[in-house]
Amino acid sequence: MCLSSGQIQKMAYVAPMTSRNHGKAITYLFGLLAAGAAILVGVSYYFSTSSIHQLLSDNRDLKVAIENLTSEAQIGYATLQSQSRNEQGQLISKVRFVQTASDNPKTIVSEEVFSIEGDIVHFDALIVKFTQDYVQSGEGKALYLWRRIYGENTPPSQGAQIEIPGTAPDRYYNITKALKMKDQAIFWEAIWELANDPDALSQHGIQAVFGNAIYTRLTEDRIYYFKLNRSGQIYIDVFDVR
Repeated sequence: MCLSSGQIQKMAYVAPMTSRNHGKAITYLFGLLAAGAAILVGVSYYFSTSSIHQLLSDNRDLKVAIENLTSEAQIGYATLQSQSRNEQGQLISKVRFVQTASDNPKTIVSEEVFSIEGDIVHFDALIVKFTQDYVQSGEGKALYLWRRIYGENTPPSQGAQIEIPGTAPDRYYNITKALKMKDQAIFWEAIWELANDPDALSQHGIQAVFGNAIYTRLTEDRIYYFKLNRSGQIYIDVFDVR
């Protein structure tokens, strides 16, 4: 079958148009997918953001668990296990860090040994206060979340993590237990996020209070207790066991 020159020209003309239309369709489809993904992210963010407010406003079990927080005098302690020099001649202190139960300072809920450069050790905590307006029990309550431990010459951002931000601390098991499984991550992520925005939940009577990182020179044969003063700030009380 022979084609005329006119037919050949028409075929050559139609083919590029079909290719361009196909390309436009693909571009349009990708645009729809991208828009859909953006909407999903936005909706997810909205619901996760609104959920923490709903939990703080409507979850009665959560409020009861927070109201049942006891007035703590001591929240843990540290001891120096050993000291040695590394290959660079730097002094390395092995520090045992212990957290105790929120309702019983004699009960250990977690412990870990950290290797810290030097003998002056910094302990960094996030204090989250619930005001009287929130707990309605006549007195404010607070959570004490340990963040980092580091030596004098180590930048805080490079300190070793004591607790993993966003996770539920072992010492506040009763609060975590008061939440449904799907709500636990939402609550604790929002509480830890107060480190970046201390007033994010202020409308619920909750705020983060930054105390300066407490520090001390560690020596053996001593126990360094982490205690709370009347305003709820952490300080170190040294007990000589010799």
